[in-house]
Amino acid sequence: MTPEALQNMLSLALGFAMAGLFSSAYQLATSKLPTFGMLSTGPSPQAFAAVPLLMIAAPFLIMRNTLFGRQQEGRRFEFVFLATILAGFWSLMSGMVLSMTLRAAGF
Repeated sequence: MTPEALQNMLSLALGFAMAGLFSSAYQLATSKLPTFGMLSTGPSPQAFAAVPLLMIAAPFLIMRNTLFGRQQEGRRFEFVFLATILAGFWSLMSGMVLSMTLRAAGF
């Protein structure tokens, strides 16, 4: 396995782990599930505060919504497949940003 492939796998795992951590921390603090509907309140301080949370927690939310939709609504395999690719790419990118930030901070 090349070093670049290993770094990408670690970034993917770090992105999903951070998405789950942020989602669970929000749920622990507010006793509500985070949703993309938090942005639909219009221009308000709550909506602006939700943007950073949703940027990091999005892969977890996409997969949660996709799997629930598959079980309850019987969504097609193609939709689930595309949502999984989207969540994985988003997780990879957020994991890379986090790992670059940690590297720049000296860790």
